[in-house]
Amino acid sequence: MNLTPVTPTAKGPADRFTGDVYVTPIAAPAAPAYLSAGIVHFTPGARTNWHVHPNGQTLHVLEGIALVGTRDGDVIAARAGETVDCDPGVEHWHGATSQTLAVHVAAVVASASHSGTDWNDAVSDDDYAGAQSAVTEQR
Repeated sequence: MNLTPVTPTAKGPADRFTGDVYVTPIAAPAAPAYLSAGIVHFTPGARTNWHVHPNGQTLHVLEGIALVGTRDGDVIAARAGETVDCDPGVEHWHGATSQTLAVHVAAVVASASHSGTDWNDAVSDDDYAGAQSAVTEQR
C-alpha cells in the first residue's frame, strides 16, 4: 500500500480544451495496469476537443452537469453520481453546459507506448450549441 501526495492542479492546455478547464491527476499510467485517471473541472461553456480512446473511457460526474457528445450527434447529459462509459474507438468530447460547471473523474487505460488518448480538432461552437439544444429537448 502506498500513499501518493496530492498532485497539483493544472490548467488544461489550449490545444486540447476550449474554455477554462483544470485537471488534477489521480493516477499516471504505469505497469502493469496503465490506468490513467484525473479529476477534471470545466467552467460553464468549457469542453474538450474531439478525441478517441483506443481502450475506451469512463467518466464519473462529481458535480454539475457534464455533456458527452459523439460525432454522429448523440449527446448525454450526466449529473452528479452518474457514470458515462465511452466505447473504445468512438470519437467524442465532454464538458460543461453553457450555464453550469461540470466536474468529473476521467479514467482511461493507456499502454507502455500510448497515452490512451488521441486528440483531434476543437468542437465547433455550432456543434456545442447543437448539444445544448439536444440536452434541452431531453429534459
